[in-house]
Amino acid sequence: MKVWTFIHQNIQGHRPVLLLYVVDSQGSSPGRRGFKMAINEAGQMAGSIGGGIMEHKLAEYAKELLRQKAGKIFLKQQYHDKAHERNQSGMICSGRQTVAFVPIGPEHNGLIRQLLDPYRQKEEVLLSIGPQGMQLLPTSEGPPSGFIYEGPDQWAYTEIPGKAPVIHILGGGHVGAALSEVMRLLGFYVLVYDDREGLNTMEANAFAHEKKVVDYKKISQSLAEDEAAYVVIMTFGYRPDMVLFRQLYDKRFFYLGMMGSPAKIEEMKRESLDYGITKAHWERVHAPIGLDIYSKTPMEIAVSVAAEIILEKNRGLPTGRSL
Repeated sequence: MKVWTFIHQNIQGHRPVLLLYVVDSQGSSPGRRGFKMAINEAGQMAGSIGGGIMEHKLAEYAKELLRQKAGKIFLKQQYHDKAHERNQSGMICSGRQTVAFVPIGPEHNGLIRQLLDPYRQKEEVLLSIGPQGMQLLPTSEGPPSGFIYEGPDQWAYTEIPGKAPVIHILGGGHVGAALSEVMRLLGFYVLVYDDREGLNTMEANAFAHEKKVVDYKKISQSLAEDEAAYVVIMTFGYRPDMVLFRQLYDKRFFYLGMMGSPAKIEEMKRESLDYGITKAHWERVHAPIGLDIYSKTPMEIAVSVAAEIILEKNRGLPTGRSL
């Protein structure tokens, strides 16, 4: 969202912007397909197409194009090795990436506004980029997502613009507030729940997109099953954790995790047998939650949880490297 927000702000300020979009990538390219960066003539920018010397060179090139008022969409190949005589990125990680240079102006204002409202979109759309321009299409009218290249004037890139992943944080205490901050920085849509009215950490939480005071015994009425959603249980104690878990353990979420010490989790496993919650159910739960980085403070715990969520979110994506 930062890139589209940056573009929108510049359009509103009547400042032309150049969008750099990675439309294809192979091997260990640092910029993966879908990475994007926007830059204005002053050199202000948002996003990334892979970083390093390559990004610096292309950013400088983009500023020069803006000064020249260049208005044509084109592709630029970048090779991350020394074997190619042309279009070397300056990096040696191997692989390659193709970057589309897309001039953005006031005519794109409506499109950008649509992209800035992904949480409320009722229907998925396709973002299409090609030599003729950038547009949004109904999924029924556009080609499959991906990159098609038949020549410098005959190519197309389409993707379904990613809706911000949604995380439900059950517990508005110190760790919940810290996790809200980290996950918002990572581009998640953050909802925080607690059963305590007037909780100071909940009221002071400026990073949650939504804050809800709910009855934990009725959480299933507030939290619908969603195979794309991330759910984290981190209330103030064992009992409310169990109340929530008993209602959520058999729902389909992309990620379900619970904070607690190993001893606490083992006790919950023993007690939950009385409710028909088996070892197989627990195998789908991340508990204790987070990567083991010896975290102590609320923010350190939040970082460990965020790291585990990133690991699960990206586990199946091509990276050009293995864990």
